[in-house]
Formats: sequence, structure tokens, C-alpha cells
Amino acid sequence: MARRFAREDYRVAVSGRSLDKLQTVVADIEANGGKANAIVADSGIEADVLAAIAQVNELGTLRAAIFNVGNSVSKPALELSAELFEQTWRASTLGGFLFAREATRTLLANGGGSLLFTGATASLRGKPPYTAFAAGKAGLRSVSQSFAREFGPQNVHVAHVVIDGSIDGERVKSRAPDYLAKLGEDGALRLEDIADAYWYLHTQPAAPGPRSWTCGHSRNSSDTGGGYGSPSDSTRTCIRIRGA
Repeated sequence: MARRFAREDYRVAVSGRSLDKLQTVVADIEANGGKANAIVADSGIEADVLAAIAQVNELGTLRAAIFNVGNSVSKPALELSAELFEQTWRASTLGGFLFAREATRTLLANGGGSLLFTGATASLRGKPPYTAFAAGKAGLRSVSQSFAREFGPQNVHVAHVVIDGSIDGERVKSRAPDYLAKLGEDGALRLEDIADAYWYLHTQPAAPGPRSWTCGHSRNSSDTGGGYGSPSDSTRTCIRIRGA
């Protein structure tokens, strides 16, 4: 996603806990003529989030904020410690709230913009052995819906994107190459298609009326509705990107 936005002449700030990984992304963007900065931060630590948004504000005018934290914890419920459950919740739900709160303050001051959240199949339903992961992602989805209804009328475009399938990225390639091969050429979601969907969400026009919304699509996707939030309970705030 950072590379996709950089191609549109956006200066992007990539944030995470590993400076080495961040610098790899920054170097790739810069090698292709883009502008990028690395910001080390832990999404579950409030001071880190505050400092990260402050650094972003020093770089320019924030127009799009994307919360893309993932920690797919797999542990049977009876073996799941309170500490691990809390860590997972902090990364997804608490981290998403902290990020959204601080980013929204900046977006409102700038006259509006996009606030996008990355969800997963677990955002919609829980199953073993992903109890902690599902709880964190479901909480994040509720955070996004609440922000959409509160700040959509103030020109903050909020969307929660459900990535409903395996991603053809380095993590799956390194951890489960046989599974990826079994899915076939069109069985996994391409990173480029997901990034295109996020760019579409950021640039889509506001739909007229409190009960209207427009939807995002990418290859291998079917939407469940998404768009500008409104006070109406009928407003949908998520799209689903689904694998084959």
C-alpha cells in the first residue's frame, strides 16, 4: 500500500516495530522515485502512537491514514494465556483506536481525508484456534464503524477492509509455500490488487445522502458495501476482498 500511494506522488510514512523492515520499504520506494519515511512505533503503546502522528504532521498535510497491523495469533483457547490475549487485543483493537483517534484529530484539522482499517476473515467470525486474533479484529471493526458514524459527516472517509483469503506475499510464501501452490494462480489475493482497492477507497467521491454509499472492488473480490460513514445505523463501513 505504501508503494501504491507513493506512485501517486504522496510522501508516505511507514511505521512498525522493526526499523530494518521499514528501511527496506523506504529504500524500495525511493529507488522508484518516491518519497518515504520510516517511523518506529508499537501500535499498542499510546506514547508511540502520539509520537508517530506528531512526526507525520511534521512531514506535511495528512490526507490518508491506514491502520494495517496484523498479528495472527494461533493458540487453542485453553492454552491461551491472559498475557498473550491482551497483547493481541492491544495490537489490533487498542492500537486501532489510538491510531484512529490521533489520525482523526489531524484529518479534521486538515479539512478531512481517509481513515482506512485492515481487517480479516476473523473480523466477522471467530473460530479455533484464533480466539485472541478474532477478538482483536472484531473489536477493530467496531472501532471503525463507530468512527465512520461519528466523523463521516465531518468529511473523514472511514472504511474497514476485510481481507478474506490468503495473500500472495512473502509471509505466506515463506511459511506455507505448498499451500500457496495448491491454491493455484488465482487462488490467493495479490498485494497489488489489495493496494489498488485501498487507493480506490481513498479517492472515491462522497456518495450523496446519509443512506448512500459506494463500493470498492479489486480482482478476486466481492464487496459487502463500503463508503462514507453517516449517523444512520444502516450505513455500511466495510468492503470484503475475497480470494477464490
